[in-house]
Amino acid sequence: MNEILTTLQPNAIWRHFQTLCNTPRPSYYEAELRDLLIQWASKLGLETYVDPVGNLLIRKAASKGMEDRATVVLQGHLDMVAQKDADVVHDFTKDPIVTQIIDGWVHATGTTLGADNGIGVAAALAVLESTDLAHGPIEALFTIEEETSLRGALQLEEGILKGKIMLNLDSEDRGDVYIGCAGGVDINIKKGYLAVPAGNDKKAFKISVSGLRGGHSGLDIHKGRASANVLIIRLLNLLNEQCEFGLSAFSGGTLRNAISRDANATINVASKDEAVLLSFISEFEKVTQAEFISTEANFTVSLVPAELDYELEASAKNDLLSAIYCAPHGVHRMSAELDGVTETSCNLGVINLCNSNEGEKAFDACLLVRSLVDSAVEHLACGAKAAFSLIQAEVMLENGYPGWRPDPKAGLLKHFLEVHKTVTGQEANVKVIHAGLECGVIGAKYAGMEMVSFGPNIRGAHSPTERMEIDSVADFWNLLTALLASTPKA
Repeated sequence: MNEILTTLQPNAIWRHFQTLCNTPRPSYYEAELRDLLIQWASKLGLETYVDPVGNLLIRKAASKGMEDRATVVLQGHLDMVAQKDADVVHDFTKDPIVTQIIDGWVHATGTTLGADNGIGVAAALAVLESTDLAHGPIEALFTIEEETSLRGALQLEEGILKGKIMLNLDSEDRGDVYIGCAGGVDINIKKGYLAVPAGNDKKAFKISVSGLRGGHSGLDIHKGRASANVLIIRLLNLLNEQCEFGLSAFSGGTLRNAISRDANATINVASKDEAVLLSFISEFEKVTQAEFISTEANFTVSLVPAELDYELEASAKNDLLSAIYCAPHGVHRMSAELDGVTETSCNLGVINLCNSNEGEKAFDACLLVRSLVDSAVEHLACGAKAAFSLIQAEVMLENGYPGWRPDPKAGLLKHFLEVHKTVTGQEANVKVIHAGLECGVIGAKYAGMEMVSFGPNIRGAHSPTERMEIDSVADFWNLLTALLASTPKA
């Protein structure tokens, strides 16, 4: 087992993060880690509780002399995004994350690192374990399935939290404090198709779009990065104008909240159109490489022979490709009140067309709409729903969650800013994030709870380039412990 992180300082937080790296925990597979933490907490004599949906709550009494302080909720999520490079063999349900240190940053090896939100969980565990830290009563809340649906927060049992102050440890920029976040909704689409034989006069080819940077669909959506899903559908629609082809399959993306890095499609073409296809692919690659030259240096389009398969009937193919092409993706509107902040966006996260039975195909897709304005979520989601309703697909708007409305006058924020200046010597940047922090969901269940979100420097979250700056973790820990030591009286 790789234990390289246990040599880093502060040792307590890195030791717990190493445990998280050693314990598989993709979304839906948090039970092993949760059970491990329950056993660990019980040995320390801490109170544990698992609510009906599977969230874990661990309580710790105040340190000596701090019994009169307000209860603080330390909050993070147990699950991590499971993304890997195409050439990496890794089973996220069984294999540990193999870490490495490069130029002062902790990386994984061809996979996501899980610093989002493993480092926040590790920090809370270090507080729970401590015998020398000053703090009032602590409630550590560890939720499940944050990365896929926010289900843990959405179905959090009401009434189990007593604290009125919550420190969300799920942010990714040292020196920043977040006081608001976007709400959102998932758009899940399904449709079945009868397929027809391709015909013996055709050849099959697999087209692959690869080498894209991907990234977090909230934090990176405004950075001009390409979506592999958008590009593969764009390619197929443009190819439709050059020659006839049968569409057998396509797939792209694995998560609704990650910008897709790879996508592919299998098509069948008549022999007479093979030269047209080859020429088109070459030109498409050249044009799109030039279009994304500043953001996607490793982008490629490849074409290889494939096996003939059933294909969609021509009119069904055309309708499906048109509907996906019309679906929203990217930034819809920037905030008029907050400079540089994305207000509303949509991520075409997952697309899939595959065999369901012989002569039958199944299409499904998942999009994620985010916005700081709840009515804008509804507007963009309804637009996406309309596009797919035109082809009589089943469209479900699911897992909707509210945004977190910023309160710049909150007492907790004032306290945070004072402590941050004392600890770091720097003013903190007060921000609103275009991502779905659990604060909005939990805050809706616990009226009057004041919240802030902060963390160390994490880059490339939700992609295999994810990395965490070592020095910033020490700063994060020092800030957290100072905040706990100065918690106001209840």
